[in-house]
Amino acid sequence: MGQTADGTWTYLVARPPEAMPPVLPRDLELAWDAARAAALAARFGEKRQFRFRRPDGSVTDLALTDPDARCWAEAVAASPGIATVAGLSLCLRLLALVDLLTRTGWAALMVRMREGGAEIDAALWRVAATAPLTREARFDETMLQAELVRAKAWPPRLSSPAQGASA
Repeated sequence: MGQTADGTWTYLVARPPEAMPPVLPRDLELAWDAARAAALAARFGEKRQFRFRRPDGSVTDLALTDPDARCWAEAVAASPGIATVAGLSLCLRLLALVDLLTRTGWAALMVRMREGGAEIDAALWRVAATAPLTREARFDETMLQAELVRAKAWPPRLSSPAQGASA
């Protein structure tokens, strides 16, 4: 880990995104809450870039230059930190979940908007905490949806309230 002349934090990671370990669903919820608080306080973090090395020597580069992504990563960097594999996995899963919620219509069905923020279904927390990431540090939406079906959480019951943390 080091900082470049322009202030960008660079992380050299000895494993690829798809080899990141699972995290606890509660830790993912807490990271979501911390990120929401950081966004409300306009605590936008530093630019960050990650270079993930694969066993064959190839790499995947991920740059967080978007202010929103920087804010979310900053919240995780502040606590528990992203200089460890566990903290980095948590950060990547949080970013992948935000990406999933903004890219797919089906995942949005597992979120209930409330006055104080978004309430995410507990099953989505569990799956996002344990599902493998792709080479691009995203979630495979087909695989994630299949995991929700296996957990009998898909399709969501629209008449019952979502269960999870509020953000």
